[in-house]
Amino acid sequence: MVHVLSSRTLLHPSDPERSRAFYGEQLGLAVHREFGTGPERGTVYFLGGGFLEVSGRREDAADPPSAAVRLWLQVEDVAAAEDELRAKGVEIARPPVREPWGLIEMWIADPDGTRIVLVEVPADHPLRFRPGIQGVQ
Repeated sequence: MVHVLSSRTLLHPSDPERSRAFYGEQLGLAVHREFGTGPERGTVYFLGGGFLEVSGRREDAADPPSAAVRLWLQVEDVAAAEDELRAKGVEIARPPVREPWGLIEMWIADPDGTRIVLVEVPADHPLRFRPGIQGVQ
């Protein structure tokens, strides 16, 4: 069995500065660490229980990102996130909707088109409860 000590998602953007502005300033992700120098330096952001590394540059900037890669970010309040992101000029691809599975989801995309879902787990959702443990939410 592989013993995983840490993990992160790696993105190689077409325009690293634009992507750092999006993830750091517009989305407001906190920086975990930075490495290297110059425009293609790496920046690692906190993603709750994980990390997102934006580094290097996509070799073919005209090539769209894979539709198979999406980021799932749980937030406390999707409506507040929508207001904050709109105020920062982020285009909302799909406003918040309560899905049939009970989560509230809103979709945005990074500058290269990588899809990002912001998810709110409502207070009455089963993910908030642990069977047999009183008061845990």
